[in-house]
Amino acid sequence: MIRSEFPRPIRLDVIGQAPHDVGFAADEAERSALAARFALASLDSLEVQAAVRREGTTVFAEGRIHARVVQSCVATGRPLPAKIAERFTLRFVPEAEAADQEEIELSDADCDTLAYAGGAIDLGEAAAETLLLALDPFPRCPDADETLRRAGVIPEDEVADLPEEEAANPFAALKALKDRLTDKG
Repeated sequence: MIRSEFPRPIRLDVIGQAPHDVGFAADEAERSALAARFALASLDSLEVQAAVRREGTTVFAEGRIHARVVQSCVATGRPLPAKIAERFTLRFVPEAEAADQEEIELSDADCDTLAYAGGAIDLGEAAAETLLLALDPFPRCPDADETLRRAGVIPEDEVADLPEEEAANPFAALKALKDRLTDKG
């Protein structure tokens, strides 16, 4: 089990069948540790609001995270501030029960299932993982292509020939460079 940078354990014995509202925010040290874990330039805020309820040994949590992050452009390295507002619906089950379940394909209406051990769930770690999934995996500043063209990484004529979705792909520039070098070799 990984050690969480943002632990917010909620004991099972305080969670009833009726929804119980919880809210919390990451402090400066937690934000710094999460920023390092997720390779962010900075994590300026992270707040969580949720309603938790229990049915037997299963705990359900529905809520929202709000965060302000700064990612780095994959092409230029420049900072890209972003606001994240992400809803989540989670189901926590005991580790033994989670291990017995077969892997199934979930629809958008299904909730993510997380395992817990002992007498508590960690809603902070679940929120951190929700944040990670909400981040742009390939953040690009609006002038990334122009910057790469000026640096000679993407020749003007090769980018113009690429379909729009390929031109936005951060690896398209590397492929174009490889193709150019292969042609010269």
